[in-house]
Amino acid sequence: MQAGLSSANTPEAIVGRCAAAARAAQHHLAQLSDPQKAAALHRAAASLRDSAGAILAANAKDSAESERGGLSPAMLDRLRLDDARLDGIALAVEAVADLPDPVGEILEKSERPNGLELSRVRVPIGVLGIIYESRPNVTADAAALCIRAGNAVILRGGSEAVRSNAAIHHAFVTGLVAGGVPAAAVQLVPTQDRAAVGAMLAAAGQIDMIIPRGGKGLVARVQQDARVPVLAHLDGICHTYIHSAADPAMAGEVAFNAKMRRPGICGAMESLLIDTQFGGAHGVLERLIEGGCAVRGDARVMAIDSRIAPAQSSDWDTEYLEPIVSVRLVDGLDEALAHIADHSSGHTDAIITDDADVAEKFLNRVDSAIVMVNASSQFADGGEFGLGAEIGIATGRLHARGPVALEGLTTYKWCVRGTGQVRP
Repeated sequence: MQAGLSSANTPEAIVGRCAAAARAAQHHLAQLSDPQKAAALHRAAASLRDSAGAILAANAKDSAESERGGLSPAMLDRLRLDDARLDGIALAVEAVADLPDPVGEILEKSERPNGLELSRVRVPIGVLGIIYESRPNVTADAAALCIRAGNAVILRGGSEAVRSNAAIHHAFVTGLVAGGVPAAAVQLVPTQDRAAVGAMLAAAGQIDMIIPRGGKGLVARVQQDARVPVLAHLDGICHTYIHSAADPAMAGEVAFNAKMRRPGICGAMESLLIDTQFGGAHGVLERLIEGGCAVRGDARVMAIDSRIAPAQSSDWDTEYLEPIVSVRLVDGLDEALAHIADHSSGHTDAIITDDADVAEKFLNRVDSAIVMVNASSQFADGGEFGLGAEIGIATGRLHARGPVALEGLTTYKWCVRGTGQVRP
């Protein structure tokens, strides 16, 4: 037990109480109809808008304190809210509310020769724990997706957004309760004690799945220490490959957007591969440099523009989350594919080409959660995929992959209907 804490106030006890309340709330949530859940989420979105002043004031305090504390520009961008971003959060909640309810969907149905009728039916996972950093929008996004999929959720945000998360959580739950959903269905861990994370990771039997959203350090710790199943993504080391048959104007536009629209998101391009037979390399690199991006390249890339700095071996495996990009010239599709296989984190990789056969080869041979043709990697987002908000981009190969939205927050059960059959 930590010094100065009674047994009732240890992180383990706090998480245990949250989990017990969440389990009871999830059982209640399972009894609500699809229209009731949707209506409650619309009330939550309205409450977020009604509470805009309090949320933005709380966020301003978090942002000012984090800036004084030296938080990186990319992380500050993730943290900061304004009227437009807050309205976007409310719109995302409404979009989730309007999605079809996945719970109860019959995934397959069959009849055995002995007359048993089998069906595989989508059901909620139960109680989820979500551990995240910087982004206060996760508080609402995660809550909306969990409620829509019939799950209760325990949220543990980072200390840099503690006021913002609390304000968003209060507004969201106020709307939910007005819509008939128990307050305990969405809980924010009431302590910033770092030991609370460890308590969540050890809560096997109380929490059914942990989802981390944050940097490499957080995800690595969760994967190493968890005694609860984990749904996680690794770094967003995303590539764009400009093929020899790429349209130069498209290549410049897509590459610039992939890197510079929002450099601090996980779908931002971190490495750019340019085919040696592509004729517009100088124009693509010049646009990036003049747009404020620092370019690091191999010797052949450095020869294109004197403003390009040398790339180190570590650059090919770095998620910058800043306006920095590593660039390499490659001799054809196979070399590009080999580089991606060696250095991609399996998040999102893209090709720009007008050659349909090459595009199909790229789609088939790149083993990432999201593979794109002639599009910015910044589209790697649940909302852009028509899924509403998202919990994150899963880069593993089990359960869910790519943007994790409603279906990724469900599992299934088998329902068997008989007429008195016994097994011989």
